[in-house]
Amino acid sequence: MNITYEKCGDYLIPNLIPNPEPEGELRKFGLMRKSYLKNHRRGIYSGLLLSGELKKHLLMIQEQAEERFDLLVDQMAKQDEVTEQLKEQDQMLWVQRMNSIRARAEEIILNEIINHL
Repeated sequence: MNITYEKCGDYLIPNLIPNPEPEGELRKFGLMRKSYLKNHRRGIYSGLLLSGELKKHLLMIQEQAEERFDLLVDQMAKQDEVTEQLKEQDQMLWVQRMNSIRARAEEIILNEIINHL
């Protein structure tokens, strides 16, 4: 192991360089997972943070949640017969039903992925 030091006054301080974080932006589900870990699973949060794996974990959860969310919304829209034809006929009813579907799908994602270990 090759460690370099920097002199600061009378002390030698090691030059510690963390591993680079993965590319990607945290969006809604990634931030929700981070908040959940930080508030309810502090040990896991601290462990991931200290090992440099937190962002990687959050991006993975975010990807899984977004894929599942899109799949659930599509399936629920088909089941509830929320189609483009309904959108043309009655836009407000279509918006109401889609908002309901999205809220239900988000609740499922919260319980299955975000708040799950």
